[in-house]
Amino acid sequence: MPHEDTGFLRNVPIFADLEERELDKILKLGTRQKYKKGNLVVLEQESGAALFVIISGKVKVVRMDEDGREVILSMFGPGEFFGEMSLLDGMARSASVVATTKSELFMIHRREFLDLLHEFPTVAISLLAELAMRLRKADMQIKSLSLKDAAGRVANVLLMLSDDLGIFRKGKVEIEDLPLQQDMANMAGTSRETVSRMLHQFERDGHVSMKGNRLIINDYEAFRKLFL
Repeated sequence: MPHEDTGFLRNVPIFADLEERELDKILKLGTRQKYKKGNLVVLEQESGAALFVIISGKVKVVRMDEDGREVILSMFGPGEFFGEMSLLDGMARSASVVATTKSELFMIHRREFLDLLHEFPTVAISLLAELAMRLRKADMQIKSLSLKDAAGRVANVLLMLSDDLGIFRKGKVEIEDLPLQQDMANMAGTSRETVSRMLHQFERDGHVSMKGNRLIINDYEAFRKLFL
């Protein structure tokens, strides 16, 4: 019978294939930490000493451009993890991470995590698959910023948010707590006004439905094919 305390680890893709006793062992290797909305979790250029798993809440991965403006690279929710790059190569953090809501995180230090990879090869294989997926996503974002018009850039952000935070049901994707339009603009490399205009255009065209802070992509595959 699953242990209540290890439930959040079961939802993390790289740990999904492990037995309950193995999850118990991982649980004992790490610690839990709580963050308020707006708290800095990790700082760009600091040494990377831990892997973070999100138990509850949401975070954004950000960098500053040459003009000092925030650029959002990714947003993560429960069951997702970050910090793996610095953990593996021992180099400084490539970006900062900020809690966008009240959050609780599970942290495993570098030495314990590297030992974990040696003991459980399936975790290492799953981690490689996750890194490959994130690299593909980064390539898609770079392509969007360099080639697409405003509609394509904003659509690409919605597709990224769908993958990171969305709930898939019968061909539709629901994003329950859409980020602030300024945050979306920072992801798309455009202005808040452009994001607002394109969201309303997508709604008029029937691609999305919006109510308050909730957005639904009515036909995810059709939307994806149209804008990728």
